[in-house]
Amino acid sequence: MIERLTHRHLLPALLAVLILFALAGTARAQRNGDETIHLPMLTAGSASGQSTNCNVPGASYQTMGIIGDPTDRPAAEHPDLNLTIRGWIPSTAPLRLVSYGPTEDTKAPQFDNLFQNRRLPRFTSAHSVRGWDWGSGGAFPPPEPYPTLLGLATTPGEVLGTPDSGYDIGGGNDVLVLYATSNRLTLKYTREDNVVAGYTIHLENVCVEPDLLALYNQMNAAGRRSLPVLRGGQPIGRAAGSELLVAIRDTGAFLDPRSRNDWWAGH
Repeated sequence: MIERLTHRHLLPALLAVLILFALAGTARAQRNGDETIHLPMLTAGSASGQSTNCNVPGASYQTMGIIGDPTDRPAAEHPDLNLTIRGWIPSTAPLRLVSYGPTEDTKAPQFDNLFQNRRLPRFTSAHSVRGWDWGSGGAFPPPEPYPTLLGLATTPGEVLGTPDSGYDIGGGNDVLVLYATSNRLTLKYTREDNVVAGYTIHLENVCVEPDLLALYNQMNAAGRRSLPVLRGGQPIGRAAGSELLVAIRDTGAFLDPRSRNDWWAGH
């Protein structure tokens, strides 16, 4: 006896096919003349397994020559460029803006530019980045009395931008990209390939725009004489989950990312 197929039989099969497509996580690009059409790329997002489309339509990136010599070791192994080498520990500091008095630099990067609506996000967690002993090559407990890595609430998949500043490293650009992986960025507000002078921002849990990541990897492999540059507010990718981690440094020292007058002046 032949069983007649109905929607009750077809629905499970259709759901199975859709799940297989969602799990595939592939990226495809179709070139048509001079135009490249980017199709969605699914990558690992939050800890819950949510996927995020990292592409930002219309995003494009350029490079610029660095000043001085490239970093003295592979960027992925550098405790000043790859924050995960140092690591961090939880902090019980209050999750709110704090005031240290008037800002000393009206050109300082502003964190509200991370978001398309320039909002003051809810602070979700606070952490302290470990120090680094360059002699022994190991981490030690955080030296600062304040938190140095702050969690910001995000909507998974929302577009994130470069924190704008009053600095111009050339051609209207604010920063060099000193380090990039699929889920982290290190941005420098001068053209030196180090954190010795000027501001440096570390971002964790960002789904880096694929073209930006590819350009960084290309320049890194070519010897780092040139690196990607970004303008203030320029898209860097999307939120990988419900929390973005941000740290900021000046002349190498980690500062408090909660400081209202320094990094959140409009709020």
